[in-house]
This record gives sequence, structure tokens and C-alpha cells, in this order.
Amino acid sequence: MLYRMKLFRSAMRSKVLLTALLFPPFFLAQISAQQPPKPAASKATPEPAFKPYPQDLVRSGGVLFRQNCSFCHGRDAGGGETGPDLTRSKLVTSDVDGNKIGPVVRAGRPDKGMPHFDLPEQQIASLVAFIHTQQHNALTRRGGRKGVDVSDLQTGNADAGKKYFEGAGGCTACHSATGDLATVNSRYRGLELEIQMLYPQHAKSKVTVTPKSGEAITGQLAYLDEFTVALTDAAGTYRSWRVSDVQYRLDAPANAHIELFSRYTDADVHNLMAYLQSLR
Repeated sequence: MLYRMKLFRSAMRSKVLLTALLFPPFFLAQISAQQPPKPAASKATPEPAFKPYPQDLVRSGGVLFRQNCSFCHGRDAGGGETGPDLTRSKLVTSDVDGNKIGPVVRAGRPDKGMPHFDLPEQQIASLVAFIHTQQHNALTRRGGRKGVDVSDLQTGNADAGKKYFEGAGGCTACHSATGDLATVNSRYRGLELEIQMLYPQHAKSKVTVTPKSGEAITGQLAYLDEFTVALTDAAGTYRSWRVSDVQYRLDAPANAHIELFSRYTDADVHNLMAYLQSLR
């Protein structure tokens, strides 16, 4: 697991550094895309032993799943266009005979774009059988692991991480343990938290544009490439200019994270993660 995590971090560093080299500095516009933070994961519950389902029930559930669910969750429940991989779902893992899957299917999740389905009990049971069977098959192929668990990333020293946060890392220039990061471990967990730490996906960049008229306009960066710069001003108005017609100054908070990529040691990452995980 530690070897796989090192490969992941190495890949993350290479991706960001290569992007910065090939597309400076307008690639930073991508980090302004907003996604609502996910709610904290509930306490893990013991995984129930898999019970085989009748093959006829699994087959009928597969047909129903592919008719109604495969566009979002994939034909084999492994993730699709917009839906998550159900074979790694904690809700599926903790489900017993449809007690959690059934209510979600019937009520839907409008906030996540999932419609509700008014299905009879037998069809719900067939969906449950198919989804659990797919999860079991995927788990068997993966050698018994469901990816990176929160506990896999709890190997650092929180005190050393706090020292790095307040010292060599320079994190306090932008962040506060009692301010924006006060409940960070309740908003992001495990691998999601580490990704945010290494390369924040929701950081808001600001830009100040000075047209030839000389009047500077500052706002949230909305778009930036080699031809166009655009912002949303304080009134919520979208404004854009040709790069060749203006001067602009970018204030991108993620820059500090990118600069740390070349300086992080594995111990720094482990310790900083341990510290952030203590901020609840």
C-alpha cells in the first residue's frame, strides 16, 4: 500500500508540474471550477459476509440495472458517465437485503441528479442481488481491497505535521487551523483530503485586468487561455478581454501548493496529512 501511495503522489506531482510547464499560467483556470464538498463519511461498520444470490435473480437484476442505471453507473456498476462506482460504495457494503439500496432507488438523489424509481419489491430485490454480486466480483478481482481506506493514510505524526504547517511549509500564509481548515477532516476524508492538500481542486483564483484605458478591474477568474482572459466582477457580471489588449495579474492560491511539489518528502506528506486529519 505504501508503495502504491508513493506512485500516486509521484503521478500527481508529475501531472501538475508538466501541466504548469506546458501551459503557463492559464492552466490555473481549471482549478476555479466549483464542486460542493461532500459530507463526512459515516463511521465504518463491519462488512457483512457475502451471501450468494440465486442466479435467476442476479440475471434479472442485471437486465433491469442496464436498462435504468448503466448510463450513470456503468453496465457492470463500476461507474459511468456521471454516477459513482457502486462496487466501491460504502452504502452498498453496509446494505443488508436492500435496507439501504431500496430507499435510495425509490427516493432518488435529486441533489446528485439521480431520479427516483417506483419499482415493486421483487425488482428492488433483483437490483440488490445484482449490485452486491458485482461488488463481490470486483472485490475478488482486486484481491480483497476496496481502494485506499482512511486508515491507510493515518501513518504520519500530527505534531510534526503542525510544525511543518506553521514553519517550512508556509501554509499559514493562506490557511488557518482555526479558520478555513477548522473542520477540514469533516469535509474531506482519506484520499480525497490528500488530493485537496496536494492539488486543491476548488481553489478560487482572482485576476486583476488593466485595459488600455488604465482602469483596473478585479474579480474571480472565470476563464484564461493564451487568447482570452475573463472574470466575474463583484456585481456578478462576466467580463472578458483579448489577452493582447490588456495586462493582467493572476492571484492563484494553488500556486503555493504546486511549488511545494518539488520540496515535499514522503515524511512531509504523511505528517501534514496526520495534522489535517486532526482538524475536525
